[in-house]
This record gives sequence, C-alpha cells and structure tokens, in this order.
Amino acid sequence: MRLPGDSHHDNLETLCDPLGLAPTPDQACNLHGFMALLARWNGVYNLSAVRERSAMHTHHLADCLAVIPALGRHAPGARLLDVGSGGGLPGAVIAIMLPGYDVTCVDSVGKKAAFVRQVAGDLGLKNLHAVHARVETMLTPPFDIVTSRAFASLADFTALTAPLLADRGVWLAMKGQRPDAEIAALPAAVDVFHVEPLQVPQLDAQRCLVWMKLRKTL
Repeated sequence: MRLPGDSHHDNLETLCDPLGLAPTPDQACNLHGFMALLARWNGVYNLSAVRERSAMHTHHLADCLAVIPALGRHAPGARLLDVGSGGGLPGAVIAIMLPGYDVTCVDSVGKKAAFVRQVAGDLGLKNLHAVHARVETMLTPPFDIVTSRAFASLADFTALTAPLLADRGVWLAMKGQRPDAEIAALPAAVDVFHVEPLQVPQLDAQRCLVWMKLRKTL
C-alpha cells in the first residue's frame, strides 16, 4: 500500500500502524485516490495552502486518520456533519475509513463542495455527500456528530451548528494545542466532557480533539 510520491511519508503503513488502523485493500485504494485527486486539483481549486506532496500526507492525511480511532469508539453508524470541510478534510477520510458513517461535508465555497462531490463520485463513496452553503443556513435533519477542523473558535463553532445537533449529539473539534482560552469562553450550555490528546504519525506538532455536548436542562 503506497501512496503517490517519493518520500517515506508516502508509505500508508507508517501512518496507519501507529494508530492501530488496518485499511482494507479497497480503503487503501480510496485513500490513494483521494490524495491523488487532492494533489491534482489543489492548484485549480486552491483547496489547501499545503502544496508539497509529503507535507500533504502528514498535515492532511495523517492528521485526519488520527481522528478515526476516536470516532470508531464513539458511535459506529452515526450521521456526521463536517463543517468547513474544504477539500474533504476530514470528511472524505472519515467516509473512506468508517463506511458505516453517513458523512456530509458543508463548505461556503462552491468549488470546494464540487470537489468533494467529485471525490464521492470518482471513488464510489455513497456515504459521502457535499453541500454548498453557509452552515447556519442549512435545513436538514440533525446530526449525531458535528465536527470541524480549523473552522472557527469553539464558541462560534457550537453557536453556528447547535440547530443541527441531535438531542444526544456531540461536537468534535479538531484542534492543535489544548484551547483553554476557547474552552473558557464557551457558554454555560456547552459541556466540554473530554479533551483527547492525539499523536499524529510523522507530524511533530500538538493535536487534540475537543468533545462537547449540550448540557441537559431540568
């Protein structure tokens, strides 16, 4: 299982093994295809500021793969909304690695939503969908999990997406360093019930997941 490129970062096992992930041949092929599409269309659609191939594997692929074990433990088969998904990060990777999840990626930039639709079509990912909209304008049944990666502050993220969260749903924000100031700025109605540190293979940077839910009212 090798992804395109020349560096040691391109070996899929070096990214997946430390995370306890074992992609099937179809999943490995789809990860390969997704990264190839991302690299091919990045210059046209401006999907990411990261241009160098090995950096895309660590800063994007490995970073997104790192969230898969946590999601797999949480709620297999959930409906998930990826807010500000851009080039399908992490939504497309989640859809590939967790086929029981139904993943919707929303982005306010039309060409980015179009790219995710192309990924879903080219790779045959029936559980991956794309919406071109501002998240606060979406009219859709609620989601079990609402996630984001480098989208907004925790306060803005939860405020904008609260109407889209199911009654027992959770927010999952992918962050760098533990965002203590952002956590402190959250309204009392939002409960941060877990901050999970992540070790991203091949990436020398701090990462964490911030799990949140609405507090129950009496």
